[in-house]
Amino acid sequence: MNAVNGPKQGDNPRSKTISFPLGQIVATPGALELLDRAAVNAAELLQRHQSGDWGNVPPEDAEENDHSVVNGYRILSSYPVGENRIWIITEADRSSTTLLLPEEY
Repeated sequence: MNAVNGPKQGDNPRSKTISFPLGQIVATPGALELLDRAAVNAAELLQRHQSGDWGNVPPEDAEENDHSVVNGYRILSSYPVGENRIWIITEADRSSTTLLLPEEY
């Protein structure tokens, strides 16, 4: 995995109520290749994730993420990138956040 830099605070309206540390930010080679091919900035996706915009997850998963922010559990967001999808997972202990393809999980 490779380290990538991300923002500390989101512009999402929810950022005033939801924010959490990302820890060390890493990405799998597959995620980096997809982001590069689609010309998508990883920092924008990380900003959405950190501010509580979970992307395309079912409502029950969004509720679980909201609960996880408060209670210190793992957080997973899912964003479309071109014809594919990128997952962003922040570990429960907030030591790291990983960008990866679902098939790399």
